[in-house]
Amino acid sequence: MTLLGLAAALAAMLANTAATLLEAAGSRRASADRPVWRQPAYLLGLALDGVGWVLAVVALRFLPVVAVQSVLTSTVALTTLAAHRFDVRRVPRAQLVAVGGVVLGLVLVAASAAPGRPAALPSAAVPVLVASALVLAALALPVLRSGRPLLMAAVAGAAYGGTALSVRALHITSDLAEDMRLLTQPLTYALVVMSVVGVLLVAAALREGAPGTVTAVLSVTEVLLPGLAGLALLGDGVRPGWAPALAVGVAVLVASVLVLARPEVDRRRVPV
Repeated sequence: MTLLGLAAALAAMLANTAATLLEAAGSRRASADRPVWRQPAYLLGLALDGVGWVLAVVALRFLPVVAVQSVLTSTVALTTLAAHRFDVRRVPRAQLVAVGGVVLGLVLVAASAAPGRPAALPSAAVPVLVASALVLAALALPVLRSGRPLLMAAVAGAAYGGTALSVRALHITSDLAEDMRLLTQPLTYALVVMSVVGVLLVAAALREGAPGTVTAVLSVTEVLLPGLAGLALLGDGVRPGWAPALAVGVAVLVASVLVLARPEVDRRRVPV
């Protein structure tokens, strides 16, 4: 089941990468006459985001949040390569090393995460996640009006991370009758709120900022916040003796993503 979870997470990462490139293209083509919601590239990107979300839900049934989110953060590496038309000879050495760092960090984090889920959800999980959704909803409009793409990306990452935590906490199954009961739970609506906040802020961030930087900030936030929260709040586990590897893996991931966010990457347009 661990392999199935990893496969689903990798497939979600590929879908998210394609979605980011399409959404960036659609956002940059938006105008007063044709807003972003009428851009085919952006709409296709949203559809792929939906596919990625479903795949991430599958992955979260078998793996802790920190492992799944670490796999998803590899999107930034593929986005960087796409900015150079996947020609590694054109990628600056520092950026190429950082892409390798993303892969290394990913392997360490994924290997250190214990499969499965805790038997019981800690009592604080639902109230904290619902309160977080309310805070993010309150922040959404001021952040959108700020015109600061990195701030938008950071808050969007927190929202997407909260979505992953909520999915993990809800214990979504393949039983339709059982899953319908989730409609009566506040956490389900918190998940919807955080998803909407994330989508809106990412669209605005991609419109205002460079895809490389936006994706990098989004990725760091998605790994750190929900990953640590999953360990502390949801009772996600680490393999015995693998805590140092997890710490090193997260550190390598974050450092590599920050390198990929440097201005020289941003000045290159993503090919459409």
